Amino acid sequence: MNKPHKQKRVLVSVSNDLYSDQRVHKVCSFLIDEGFDVLLIGRKLPESKPLEKRNYQTKRMYLLFKKGALFYAELNIRLFFVLLFKKGDVLLSNDLDTLLANFLVSKIKRKKLVYDTHEYFTEVPELKDGSLAKKTWLRIERWIFPKLKNVYTVNDSIASIYREKYKVEVKVVRNIPKQMDKVKATRKELNLPEDKNIILLQGAGINIDRGAEEMVLSMKYLSNDYLFLIIGGGDVIDILKQMVWDNNLSERVNILGKIPYDQLKKYTSVADLGVSMDKNTNLNYYYSLPNKLFDYIHAGTPVLVSDLIEIKRIVETYNVGWITSSHEPKQIAEIIKTIFENKEDYKIKKDNTEQASKHLTWQNEEEVLRQIYSSLS
Repeated sequence: MNKPHKQKRVLVSVSNDLYSDQRVHKVCSFLIDEGFDVLLIGRKLPESKPLEKRNYQTKRMYLLFKKGALFYAELNIRLFFVLLFKKGDVLLSNDLDTLLANFLVSKIKRKKLVYDTHEYFTEVPELKDGSLAKKTWLRIERWIFPKLKNVYTVNDSIASIYREKYKVEVKVVRNIPKQMDKVKATRKELNLPEDKNIILLQGAGINIDRGAEEMVLSMKYLSNDYLFLIIGGGDVIDILKQMVWDNNLSERVNILGKIPYDQLKKYTSVADLGVSMDKNTNLNYYYSLPNKLFDYIHAGTPVLVSDLIEIKRIVETYNVGWITSSHEPKQIAEIIKTIFENKEDYKIKKDNTEQASKHLTWQNEEEVLRQIYSSLS
């Protein structure tokens, strides 16, 4: 561990409410272990749950606006003044929606800036081609990105795009769980049936075009021997609940809200199959490498995933699951039936998660972070 001779403070900023962002939490914990002082800044929503005790400081800003242009404007204005008047030696901006405020303050105060881009932000489905919102974010990115010195992102595909586009060195820090003892949980303590094949979809961004709707509808073609469990939040959760009601699927689909990560790991550990079914409808999804993929693998849960470049690479490299190009509910159901009928193949893929989890660890990703932050200490 290379601790700084003099403790320096890192001001970390995000646009979420801090509750379930495991990537940022891991980075903050890493910085503490490396001898930095850390303040994580986010926002507070009316429905935000209390934060568990952490080994670094946190600050939640209450904003008047919750979404849209006014939200992002208010976020960056408030964040600008917080960063301007807080003592700090290094600024860490997470994603493009916090970069403008961080960049301006870094110039005014002559502080070092680090940028962690979690996704291909300007290609998210919410930003429609030709829209004013997309044009605005692209202008901000094109202005700031070429000036950045310390950048990392979540996978090789996105890093390659940014390197080519802005001629800036971009490192890769994948969002992988820490290597730790297997979670010990039982279905009984989680009030889950012992006699069903449990299929799990988890995540904080269960949104449009992530295949959740088709997964729910696929349960129409499966018997009551299967249970589809959805844990997390996102903009289609209410739609999914209505679909369950409209299709009389309450016995086959169970939708939970956001739960603490430690509790979530218990559910992941007792699931039989983890799914990640993002569609190839935009470049951000096409190049995505979801956190849940690694969570499934670390829990010893084989996966069923859509045919996207980064996800496919992991699944094929370690042979830990099945890949499908179909989002047709009936076909998905047939694939799931085949998975559970072929017990020998299932066992091979489940056993392979053990070896994969030893290679895919956050501890390995920390070496890249150490290279970046040691130069700033």
